[in-house]
Amino acid sequence: MATKEALNLHDDGVIATEQVINMNAGPNALMVVKDIINIVESTCFDLNLRSPIFEFYMNDLPSNDFNTLFKSLDQFYETLKEEKGPGFSPCYINATPGTFYKRLFPNNSIHLFHSYYSVHWLSQPPKELTSGAEPLNKENIFVTSTIPPATKEAYLKQFQQDFKLFLRTRSEELVSGGAMFLTFVGREDISEIRTVMGLIGMALNDMVLENVIEEVLLESFNMPIYHPTAEEAKAIIEEEGSFTIQRLEAITVGWDANINEAFVDENMRCEFIAKNFRAITETLLKARFGEGIMDELFFRLKNKLVHMLMKGGKLESPNLVISLIKKS
Repeated sequence: MATKEALNLHDDGVIATEQVINMNAGPNALMVVKDIINIVESTCFDLNLRSPIFEFYMNDLPSNDFNTLFKSLDQFYETLKEEKGPGFSPCYINATPGTFYKRLFPNNSIHLFHSYYSVHWLSQPPKELTSGAEPLNKENIFVTSTIPPATKEAYLKQFQQDFKLFLRTRSEELVSGGAMFLTFVGREDISEIRTVMGLIGMALNDMVLENVIEEVLLESFNMPIYHPTAEEAKAIIEEEGSFTIQRLEAITVGWDANINEAFVDENMRCEFIAKNFRAITETLLKARFGEGIMDELFFRLKNKLVHMLMKGGKLESPNLVISLIKKS
């Protein structure tokens, strides 16, 4: 296991967690922190090592409001003390604003990175899609089964550039033998792509046809997101060369995976998913199409999700889970 190898090499040091999406949710980010602490403590016990001092760095863009997280810390520390007892090692939590496509930490300073639902976000939409006389992805905002080959290649090229940069910058910050755990949305192949982003694109096209939004606003808009296959991710990691792959697998996860089990009604399930993705995408969509259409757009998304369920569709996507060790 990557955690055990990292601890074998470093019996004292810094543990860092990198949360990019939903950092403003405070308690959600701290759940990951708690999980890491429990895993490291258990591994230290198995290896007969003393538990390290924990220092976490939460990363997000400078526009994120970290106050929700900061307000949760006192209660989090108190809960840890109650659960772990007086012998628990100190835990310090900090915020590090900035894009993860640039350097964030000094050389050889971090023992472990944890990135959760973030690496599928690109640094920018592919420039090739809007640099010509005609937009290449007119009726889509994302990679779907109906896109032209040139659009798919442009998205893959942008992901390759960004993912290599991410790997290189993190490898410079990690100690030798340090670990990195990645979870992000993937896909199986290009022939049948079922994504919420695709459904949002369909809803926007409907609104163009009904003159709710202008066609010119949609035809040159592309979401800066790419969902790679496991093979694509593996090839990029191996080509970049800084890491050894300990584990790489695709796990199917429902779009409503975090819903309360009491919510069994299809309409409620789909409303839950629509609200979730509104929280993720609204900032980008509002900047392009205006705040006035957001309620209508996500109401339409909910209806498309319900229709998809009624036709027997599955509300799920593959997630890539990757464990890496920095090469010596």
